Amino acid sequence: MHDIRFIRENPAAFDAALARRGLSPLSADILAIDEKSRAIKTELQQGQARRNEASKAIGQAMAAKDAETAEALKAEVAALKERMPALEAEDRDTGEALTAMLAAIPNLPADDVPQGADEADNVELSRWGTPRAFDFTPQDHADFGPALGLDFEGGAALSGARFTALRGAMARLHRALAQYMLDTQTTANGYEETNPPLLVRDEALFGTGQLPKFAEDLFRTTDGRWLIPTAEVSLTNLVREQIVPVESLPIRLTALTPCFRSEAGSAGRDTRGFIRQHQFEKVELVAICQPDESEAEHERMVAAAEGILQALNLPYRKMLLCTGDMGFGARKTYDLEVWLPSQNTYREISSVSNCGDFQARRMNARTKPEGAKQTLFLHTLNGSGLAVGRTLVAVLENYQQADGSVIVPNVLAPYMGGITKIAPR
Repeated sequence: MHDIRFIRENPAAFDAALARRGLSPLSADILAIDEKSRAIKTELQQGQARRNEASKAIGQAMAAKDAETAEALKAEVAALKERMPALEAEDRDTGEALTAMLAAIPNLPADDVPQGADEADNVELSRWGTPRAFDFTPQDHADFGPALGLDFEGGAALSGARFTALRGAMARLHRALAQYMLDTQTTANGYEETNPPLLVRDEALFGTGQLPKFAEDLFRTTDGRWLIPTAEVSLTNLVREQIVPVESLPIRLTALTPCFRSEAGSAGRDTRGFIRQHQFEKVELVAICQPDESEAEHERMVAAAEGILQALNLPYRKMLLCTGDMGFGARKTYDLEVWLPSQNTYREISSVSNCGDFQARRMNARTKPEGAKQTLFLHTLNGSGLAVGRTLVAVLENYQQADGSVIVPNVLAPYMGGITKIAPR
């Protein structure tokens, strides 16, 4: 959600920021509705004040036995009462129209976000690790994974395309990854473990920006609730409609949850394998902080995600997304892309975003610094620490052996009950 006062005072800057997102100028249309809304509110307030004033004057006129004035005032009050419902409806409709317009506009990019149209214009910032030199041709996980317990056929038989059953040691390796991530983010990085609801109401998804624009990417239940596409929705909305004490900030939360996405916009992409599923697990990181802390918190969060990849010894690169590739609610985003030998390229495994006050305005989540006269909207951040399924794919491909087995990374040993290698069943 955008600050209407900023648009009133800086229409050219607002349009320039939208242009960096590839959008046409919108300030004139927004301000036209805003001007109409303010005019209606003024008329409504003046009408209410005059009605109260005239009602009081009726009593005075009657006390003075001035029947003519009293009748004239009664007629005026009656006319105002008749006019007020229409004004109130107009005020409501105009306010809703303004809110809907502001809610449909993506966040404005930070000044240091590179200009670009799509992922081809993202900027590589760094690389970590060296891709392994295989003495055999590395295979795609979709080809050797089924022998290890990636049951694509069983999942599809149960639920259709893009659902997978994990069995035996494969299921344990997946669980080990998830538990290792969660333990690391809580004990080493200071995020509070949270077990949030998986079903949420409309207002929660509006708060984090999935609704109304991205409804087709979600799954909805018959009672009107929604399955979360990421724990970001549940975690961030825990401060909805609150004034959070400064001494409680920053709030750092993490959760391991199933996530559900219809993948409506990904037809034909990653149809094989375990990379793009309708149901998957993810360890989500969320931070809620004061405005002047969010840039440092962003760097801290991406480092927390990088630490998992480094501990697993998975080569990756860090990307700064351009204006054309950022998500709707982000003002700045880093992507971590892990090396996949079968594709001979890096693929996204974590996206870490600073949303500024964009989500907080939608949620009405604020704080009040000591000595301040007014509240401030909080800043919110979110990122994957990491996507468990994609990390599983990266481990399978980078640790695969010529005989079809997979070596278990050392840091997962405490979670694997002595299993050091997964072999074809």
